[in-house]
Amino acid sequence: MSVEVPLIGSLTDVDAVDSNLSGIRVGVVTFPGSLDDRDALRAVRLAGGTGVALWHADHDLKDVDAVIIPGGFSYGDYLRAGAISRFAPLMEQITAAASGGSLPVLGICNGFQVLTEAHLLPGSMIKNNHLHFLCRDQRLAVENSTTAWTSSYSEGSEVVIPMKNQDGQFVADEHTLDELEGEGRVVFRYVGGNPNGSRRDIAGITNKHGNVVGLMPHPEHAVEAGFGPDSSAFGEVDVRGGVDGLGIFTSVLQKLVNK
Repeated sequence: MSVEVPLIGSLTDVDAVDSNLSGIRVGVVTFPGSLDDRDALRAVRLAGGTGVALWHADHDLKDVDAVIIPGGFSYGDYLRAGAISRFAPLMEQITAAASGGSLPVLGICNGFQVLTEAHLLPGSMIKNNHLHFLCRDQRLAVENSTTAWTSSYSEGSEVVIPMKNQDGQFVADEHTLDELEGEGRVVFRYVGGNPNGSRRDIAGITNKHGNVVGLMPHPEHAVEAGFGPDSSAFGEVDVRGGVDGLGIFTSVLQKLVNK
């Protein structure tokens, strides 16, 4: 099997990858203004899967088994973040495949915004309450480990993942928030202070089927020793050695290979 080789650090995690995972194809959508599509593709490869580049204007999902909508500023965040991308031709295919619960979809940062605009997830993302762009390593609690994207974690565990956003405040009406809480659909919650004013410290949510997850911080920036956070929720690490985000990508690969 051919897997992506880390640029810095140990090969241990890559060597332990299940060889069957390479047959799982995870598509990453590129919009005009996407910034983290290449990072997401590399994260998939480091986890052992096969990353497939998808173009927003196409109508073909290329037989992928899962989809990631990456971070960035699609269409310059004009109108609202994610508001234009929601109408991309490929989003029609993604919405149709994901709404029934079959296609796993992960929206990261701008991708989370796109998923709310496409009504694959409830609520909305608005400007941070302090009205400043935010970039820092953020500690999160894993509230739901049963989704397609979180099964590699234990419920109640914590992770350290970078975040960078200006429209990162998750908002919804009280009824929707109560529903998310009552149905266990809050997937990640901010720990150690709320960085952007998100209601009930919510950092990530899922749909009722558990196949669609939106997450504001960037797990694809915490998958490779030497390029991750300076800390980890799982113990001491070297400088830039945090790889707590890798479990997001191994989760979906393991789920798909074992289904």
